[in-house]
Amino acid sequence: MGNSRFYKPGPGALVTAAFIGPGTIATCSLAGANFGFALLWGLVFSVVATIVLQEMAARLGVITQQGLGEALRKHFTGFLPRLITIILVISAIAIGNAAFEAGNILGATLGLESLGLSVDEASSNSFWHKSSVYILAIGLITFIVLFSGSYKIIERVLVSLVILMSITFLTTAIMVQPDLALVFRGMFVPGIPAGALLALVGLIGTTVVPYNLFLYASAVQQRFTHAGQLPEARRDIVVSVIVGGFISMAILISAAVAFFEQGSTPATGRDLAVQLEPLLGNWSRYFIGAGLFAAGISSAITAPLAAAWATSGVLGWKKDMISWKFRMVWALILLAGLTFSLLGFRPMEVILFAQAANGILLPVVAVYLVWIMNSSKVMGVHKNGKLSNILGGLVILITLMLSARSLLTVFGWL
Repeated sequence: MGNSRFYKPGPGALVTAAFIGPGTIATCSLAGANFGFALLWGLVFSVVATIVLQEMAARLGVITQQGLGEALRKHFTGFLPRLITIILVISAIAIGNAAFEAGNILGATLGLESLGLSVDEASSNSFWHKSSVYILAIGLITFIVLFSGSYKIIERVLVSLVILMSITFLTTAIMVQPDLALVFRGMFVPGIPAGALLALVGLIGTTVVPYNLFLYASAVQQRFTHAGQLPEARRDIVVSVIVGGFISMAILISAAVAFFEQGSTPATGRDLAVQLEPLLGNWSRYFIGAGLFAAGISSAITAPLAAAWATSGVLGWKKDMISWKFRMVWALILLAGLTFSLLGFRPMEVILFAQAANGILLPVVAVYLVWIMNSSKVMGVHKNGKLSNILGGLVILITLMLSARSLLTVFGWL
């Protein structure tokens, strides 16, 4: 099986399902609406950066049969370094994913509302209004999938959702008939228009997701168990990330065509459906609704899963998806997401906050990963070579510079 000449979707689909969430739809829609095709190159960079870092995560998982959290715990043996590592992982991954989870659930809810699925609308003062029913339904679906404790079931569900997202958004981008010359220029001619820096950091933050490094290093072990399968693991992640990159670009392109020339800005994913009606007719809401739902629920599954793997690894718990500790972590993340969702937080605010945090956390997690990948004790002959270190270093340097500039801009110091 490991030498199969045909590509079979594997754990890389979890990475695509994780980063193509409501945050990606929101961030790419706003980037396209405000700056046209000018920031497409940021997505190209993000795809390359994701492949570079996720290849390291794949190598770590296959060679050591450890997740990133486990490797960090074993590498940093001193009390203070280990404590700092544990605090970093739990705060950045577990707590951060609670904010993501709210955005994921609310994004899936917007998708169901866009599809117009009928739920009796109760009084606005009643808890049981339409959004609450949708939120609880999405929470229940997520709970059932995760509680199954079966990696194969989870992978199959997520592969199906990725296929649905691919069909939805790529078809939409083709149907709006963008100017291909402008599209290719945006992809390969870097530039940052005035006021676009935060949008660029958001695009990187929504693609090169820090928690995905923990997710894939653990997930890859479910399919690949020895060094001879490394080429297949690499192919799995490269294909998956490129597919995800095309989906993100399709969303940005659709928003650029729908909004940029008209000078308007989407407030929600549903606004994109409304604006696309002249081009796609009544089908627009079904395309965008299905895409939003698939993006939301796929990320709602992967965010708690990644938090459970990361926390279990860094605390030295047994790697078992049906253990009560593992289930406790993902259940807490899911419960936090449901709570924030039911309290009435505005979806776009939650989603965009999470993306901004991602862009800032990324360089820190990437430094940890590159550090581990250069350890002969951990990786043996499969540690990073010069090319991997150069590429990893460039990714860290560029993301550090962009994150620093965005922070300075936010605080008015630049």
